[in-house]
Amino acid sequence: MNAIGFIEGPLDAPLPWTRINWDTVRRNVSRLQARIVKAVRAGRWHRVGSLQRLLRKSLGAKLLAVQRATSNQGKNTAGVDGIVLKTPAQKWQQAQALHHPDYRPLPVRRIYIPKKNGKKRALGIPAQSDRAEQALDLLALDPVSETLADSCSYGFRKERSPKDAMQRCFLSLAKRSSAEWILEGDIRACFDAFDHDWLIDHTPTHQGRLRAWLKSGFMEQRRIFPTERGTAQGGIISPAVANMALDGLEDRIRTRFKRRGKVNLIRFADDFVITGESRSILEEDVTPLVTEFLHERGLVLAPEKTRIVHIDDGFDFLGFHFRKYGGKLLIKPARASIDHIHGKVKTILQTGQHWPQSEIIRTLNPVLRGWGNYYRNVASKAVFLGLDNRIWRLTWNWARRRHPQKNHEWIWKRYFPRQGSRRWIFNDGCHTLVSLGYIPIRRHVLVRSGTNPYDPQDADYFRQRRAANRAYPSHDGLANVR
Repeated sequence: MNAIGFIEGPLDAPLPWTRINWDTVRRNVSRLQARIVKAVRAGRWHRVGSLQRLLRKSLGAKLLAVQRATSNQGKNTAGVDGIVLKTPAQKWQQAQALHHPDYRPLPVRRIYIPKKNGKKRALGIPAQSDRAEQALDLLALDPVSETLADSCSYGFRKERSPKDAMQRCFLSLAKRSSAEWILEGDIRACFDAFDHDWLIDHTPTHQGRLRAWLKSGFMEQRRIFPTERGTAQGGIISPAVANMALDGLEDRIRTRFKRRGKVNLIRFADDFVITGESRSILEEDVTPLVTEFLHERGLVLAPEKTRIVHIDDGFDFLGFHFRKYGGKLLIKPARASIDHIHGKVKTILQTGQHWPQSEIIRTLNPVLRGWGNYYRNVASKAVFLGLDNRIWRLTWNWARRRHPQKNHEWIWKRYFPRQGSRRWIFNDGCHTLVSLGYIPIRRHVLVRSGTNPYDPQDADYFRQRRAANRAYPSHDGLANVR
């Protein structure tokens, strides 16, 4: 095996992509990323730039960039050029073409996706070759971003998740002496409103390429329009750039309040909450500070969605509902999330009225399992049991509509056969519908503050953390009961 991770053989073979040893490639790239982290912590920014250039030129980084651009959820989505990289030969050729000095990005393809409030959100889809170029720059930028990131930031970061933000909120609000007032912040059209000049001046990456991506324009109805503000939400590098733009608010709050007023910030991407000991401190001190911070970056708070609430009245954040009952903080699934999963199950059953029972179960199980595992770390048992009852009614009505001439006993035996001592379980003998009530509840452990997934010193911590999570695998409810 050679240094760049290929299994030994002629490198001029037609499909060298199939002979890549990805573990070796990742190790080589990780060594460079670890050196970038070390240089950032030492404040040696010239060294950081040199290492970033070295990484972008390395074949291993180019291979990883193309692999990411062609294996994520958008791997089958083309940009304005209509090209999708599918074959090993195409991927290998794209890796060879990355980081060319004459590179110019294509305009992004604009599409619109529905929002929960019925409106539509504009989404920019770069060409797949541009996504690979962005993935290459991200390999060099992300170690810097992780090293400089706010400790309260949990969105679009490796080894961090919404559950970490939820647990941080719990630790900030759970005690009787904790802050009782919360500022729910909402940034208006965050990704569409960033000031380009600010991003270019403050993002430690290749400024020419970043400017080209920001100014590439978008195509809609076969017409090209310029982009004066914002960054394409479909771009691979966009989340890291946005995170770096929003980092720094935590330090500004700490400098301003110096542990006074119980002011704490918890942020997930562009969603954030700030705690305070009184409404006045949030209205008169915190809100102006946040407004000034965002204004520097071309952003504004959405006044119709930004509000200050008391913990006894509760608030929603990342699909969780936080509220104190008699001084005790309880976190539950938000009402909107409960209604959404119920509506999704109902829609699947209506769409699959003529599907076989096994297909219904195979379609519903990933939906229910994913939703249940997301909420298994909070006080969800009563909600799970209530949803089980509502979903049972939906499946019962589905079975009755399929056989309007059959009596209840026949439907029960046909679609809800007994399993051991349990009755009314929706199964066909081979497949069983997930039961949310059987998902165990356990508290989420907050990721240690200041740890960096690119720092070799933290490698053992993250390895142990992943092993601990694997010890509690995603529970299938009754799906494994036979």
